[in-house]
Amino acid sequence: MSQADRVSQAGRVPLSVLDLSPRSQGASAGDALRNTLDLARRTEKFGYHRYWLAEHHLVPGVVSSAPAVVIALVADATTRIRVGSGAVQMGHHTAVTVAEEFGTLAQIHPARIDLGLGRPAVDRLFAAANGSGQPPGSDQPAAASAPAASAPAATVIDGLLLPAPPRMRVNAERLRRQFALVGYRPGAEDEYGQQVRDIQAFLRGDYRTAEGEHLTVPAAEGADLQIWVLGSSAGASARTAGELGLPFVANYHVAPASVLEAVRAYRDAFVPSATFDRPYVMVSADVVVGPDDDTAAELASPYGLWVLSIRSGEGARPFPSPAEAAAHRWTPEERALVADRVETQFVGGPATVVRKLETLRNVTGADELIITTIAHDHADRVRSYELLAGEWQ
Repeated sequence: MSQADRVSQAGRVPLSVLDLSPRSQGASAGDALRNTLDLARRTEKFGYHRYWLAEHHLVPGVVSSAPAVVIALVADATTRIRVGSGAVQMGHHTAVTVAEEFGTLAQIHPARIDLGLGRPAVDRLFAAANGSGQPPGSDQPAAASAPAASAPAATVIDGLLLPAPPRMRVNAERLRRQFALVGYRPGAEDEYGQQVRDIQAFLRGDYRTAEGEHLTVPAAEGADLQIWVLGSSAGASARTAGELGLPFVANYHVAPASVLEAVRAYRDAFVPSATFDRPYVMVSADVVVGPDDDTAAELASPYGLWVLSIRSGEGARPFPSPAEAAAHRWTPEERALVADRVETQFVGGPATVVRKLETLRNVTGADELIITTIAHDHADRVRSYELLAGEWQ
């Protein structure tokens, strides 16, 4: 029996946590990291299955820029919950360093570490900004440099909204400067599949160079960790996960328009492996739960303004308060820029959100859901996860 079967037999599909270590307006980076440790302890008690940390760089409102370091802190602060990355952006790293870092974590915390791997879409963003369209195999929707009339329309499938792809603003020169600072290698998108295979080889202890030289990563060899692949479209990530028999995360919270395409491509490409004898899909969702629908709507009201800071090219700003959000005067262009993310955020009282998550699970066939929640006040974020877990169970 595979790991997927053992988990799925527990009943209703498991819920997990995706944390960005968000920094709210007026808070410090230290506050955000301490909140992460507190939320990890709390969600472990609430019964969540995994606690994953994202990787973001050079943005004011997100502090999860060194996931391996934060994962070590979270794993030390908890006892049962699996801890991992969602995801290590491989365009900034080499297979060796990732194997060393996560192998080390797994040696100290065996059977608790997940290594989620992401494929960068930087080359795609540059191409869109230059008006050259979307390169083959890109793992994110194009930044919509094409005329709006050619963009797919929103659809609803069995109650699940699949919105039209967004029209993002891309400053290519700014992106180049930023990604150069974090070590992005041009063309790294094309290396992704081989990087995943190299990490697997380091874990097995049978890595060989093109010249046949056997090299070892002692910290990684025999490490009890699980590799995951994250993707946002029917591109190379979905195919790589399927071909290698790895579990796959489809990013509904980032790219809701293409979630079904991504899941379908993964399942079509799946080849059974020693760990998974059938496809295993986790789907992400952006969620805010309050004691009732109206309270939840107020807690979620800053989300659009936060997404606007990302989509307009500024980078995620510190998460605003509901009062700041209420004071903002939206233009039609701004609303259109964030519509797909705002309309696919699951907001409401516990029963309302559970109905929406059940729809997401049923339409995608997910084996697990991973929940990301951001609120201005940490207590509200903790309470959201608590209310959801109570209703889900």
